[in-house]
This record gives sequence, C-alpha cells and structure tokens, in this order.
Amino acid sequence: MLKIKKILVSQPKPTTEKSPYFDMAEKHGVTLDFRPFIHVEPILAKDFRQQKVAILDHSAIIFTARTAIDHFFRLCEELRVSVPETMKYFCISESVALYLQKYIQYRKRKIFFGATGKIEDLMVVINKHSDEKYLVSVADVYDVNKSVDDKKDDIVSLLEKNKITYTKAVMYKTVSTDFTQDKNFKYDMLVFFSPSGINSLFKNFPEFDQGEIKIGCFGPTTAKAAKEAGLRVDIEAPTPTAPSMAVAIDQFIKEYNKKK
Repeated sequence: MLKIKKILVSQPKPTTEKSPYFDMAEKHGVTLDFRPFIHVEPILAKDFRQQKVAILDHSAIIFTARTAIDHFFRLCEELRVSVPETMKYFCISESVALYLQKYIQYRKRKIFFGATGKIEDLMVVINKHSDEKYLVSVADVYDVNKSVDDKKDDIVSLLEKNKITYTKAVMYKTVSTDFTQDKNFKYDMLVFFSPSGINSLFKNFPEFDQGEIKIGCFGPTTAKAAKEAGLRVDIEAPTPTAPSMAVAIDQFIKEYNKKK
C-alpha cells in the first residue's frame, strides 16, 4: 500500500491561506485539490412561477444558508417583487443573519437567529413567533437523500411538528459537477460533505472501484450515504477528538503513513 499523497476535498478552496487544510498539507507533504462534486445553479424565474408561491403572502422568511439568501433576493429582483420593511427574517445562525446586510439595511429590519447555529435553537425562536406565515428557501434536492430518521430534525419536519404555517419554495438547484473528461482524476483520498457528493461520484463514475482509495465523510448522513453506496468509510468527522474534517484527516494520515 502506498502513502497518501494526493487528496480531493469536495469543497471550494479556502479563501484564506490560514486554513487548517493548508497547514495539514504542508505538515504531511500531501497535495490538496479543492473541487466540489456538486455546485449550485439558479432556478429561473419562469420555473419558480410554476411553483405558484406568492412571496408577499408571507410575513417571515427562513434562511438556513447564505446561498438561500442570494437566490431569494435574486428571484425577487427578477420577479420585480419589492420586499416590505415589515418582513421578518429568521436565520440559522448569526453569521447567516449578518449576510443579509448585502441586501437590506440590517438595523432597520426584524432579524432573528438561533443561538448556536443548530436547527433546534432556531425553532425555539420561531415558536416565539408562531403566528407568522413562513417562507422557507430550499434547494431542489432538499430531502432527497435523507431517510425518515434523518428528517426528524430538519427545518421542514420541525415546522410541521410544531404546527407552524409555512411554504417550502425551491429557489436554487444542486447539480453534479462533470468529472468524466478529467484524465487526471487520480487520488489517494476523496473527502465528502454531503450525500449529494456521494451521488455525484457514482454519476460521474458508475463503475467506481474504491480499492485502496480512502474515503472521508463529514457528518453522519454523509457517512451513511457512502456506506449504503458500498463504500468503505475510513475517516469520519466530527468526533470528540476531531471536530473538523481537516483535523480528522491530519490524525488519519499521521497514523496511516507511519505504517508505510
């Protein structure tokens, strides 16, 4: 077995050189490629209209990601919808809430967010405003890769459980990146962050044979999807000793390459 020398991380390249990924790569002398297996594309205004969702029929909007914010305001512009100042915004975290400054005057709007970035904490806030009529911005693959158990704690399921009035609106779509023409797609390790990434791997390479290639997964849902697809998961994060994927990879390579 060969040492791990080349790793594909299926996320966009970090914008800062201080990323722990770069420290890990330098420490172990490995090459990192950052190439998402999936990417986001917009839902066209004409396709959005087919959902028959009236944005202004809602008094509040739920955002669980910055991407959702971008596509909500993009669609509003394309549809010529003027969002009133009375609209309330409920965000998964403070960082997502602050991203709203890109589109609105933050201090003049009613903006709420969860304390820890977890769906459950956001629901605590939403339940305090249970009379609102919520619009939830989601991607087209929302729920597709989740089992019944995995859905228990997602935002839509929790809204239903708490009997909150809401409308789910698809505002962007997740598309598999095409790697089929890449003759240099040769890696010692592949790192995934979502079930959609696992699906994209097999869409690109239906006959994919893992062999000695190491597979890293972030999050239990991603690991579950990999195992159900017949892959051997060598690295899982987060764990008590490896809260991030970079730390998990660092720990694995340290032990693995030592044996070679």
